[in-house]
Amino acid sequence: MIVVTGATGALNGATVEHLLTRVPAERIGVSVRDVERARHFADRGVRVRQGSYEDPAALRHSFEGAEQVLLVSSNDPHADAVALHRAGIEAAVAAGARRILYTSHQGAGADSPFPPARDHAATERLLAASGVAWTALRNGFYAHSLAWLLGPWQRTGTITAPADGPVSWTDRADAAEAAAALLAGDRTVDGPATLTARQALTFDDVAALASKASGRTVTRVTTDDEAWIAARTAAGTPEAMARMTLTTFQAAREGRFAAVDPLLGTLLGREPRTVADQFADAGTV
Repeated sequence: MIVVTGATGALNGATVEHLLTRVPAERIGVSVRDVERARHFADRGVRVRQGSYEDPAALRHSFEGAEQVLLVSSNDPHADAVALHRAGIEAAVAAGARRILYTSHQGAGADSPFPPARDHAATERLLAASGVAWTALRNGFYAHSLAWLLGPWQRTGTITAPADGPVSWTDRADAAEAAAALLAGDRTVDGPATLTARQALTFDDVAALASKASGRTVTRVTTDDEAWIAARTAAGTPEAMARMTLTTFQAAREGRFAAVDPLLGTLLGREPRTVADQFADAGTV
C-alpha cells in the first residue's frame, strides 16, 4: 500500500489524484487530520485514516500496511518542523514501510539563509539515518509564489524587489504528478531527487516575460533590503513575515535555487510548465 500524508492539501492532494490514474484505489491510503475533508477519496475506494505528526499513535495506525509513505513537510512557521518530521519518519519505520518519500525543497542546506531549507536538510539527515530506503523530493521553488513576490506589477508596471538570483520556478502541479510517478514505480530514486523546471530565471527575466504577456513594458526595480521591508510593513505585512520572505531573495543571491535538472520532465514524459506558460494562460502569475 502507498500512504500519502497531507492529502487534503494542494500538493499531495494532487498527487493522490494522479495515483488514482496509475494504481488501484485499494492500494492507496491517506493520512489526514480531518477525515471528512478526504471523503471524496474514501468514496472512490481510498483508505482514509486520521493521523497527524502531533499524534504518533494515530499516525502509526494510519500508516498500517504501508510499503511506501509520502510525508508532506510541515508548513507551520511556529512549529518545530524537524521534530514533526521525525515523528512521521519514526511512524513510517514502525509501520514497516520499505521506502519513505518526503517533500523537500531545492536548495536544502544546513547553512542556507532560507530557514525552511535548514529544516529540510535536517529532515533529510533523519531519513538517511532511518535504516529505510528514502527519497527526498527536492521540488523547485513553486511558481505560484511569484504572485506575492512580484508585488502589484499589473498596476504599477514595475517589479520592485530586493536583489535576487536565478530561480528554477516550478509548477506545483508538475511536482505532484512527478511524485505520483515515483510512488507508482515508474522510476526509483534513492536520496535527493531534484524536480525543477528546465530553466532558472531572474526577476529581470520574469519582467521581460511579463512585458511580453501583458503587451506593455514591465520594469524591474531593485530596492535595498531594509527599504523593501519598510515598504512591505507599511502595506500591512507583519514584519516577521516580510523578513522571512526576504530570506528567499538572500538565498537566491547565493544561487541556492539556480540548479535545474531533467528528472521532472523525464517523469512527466513532457516538458515541465514554465513561467511563460503561466503568463500565457492567465496574463498574470
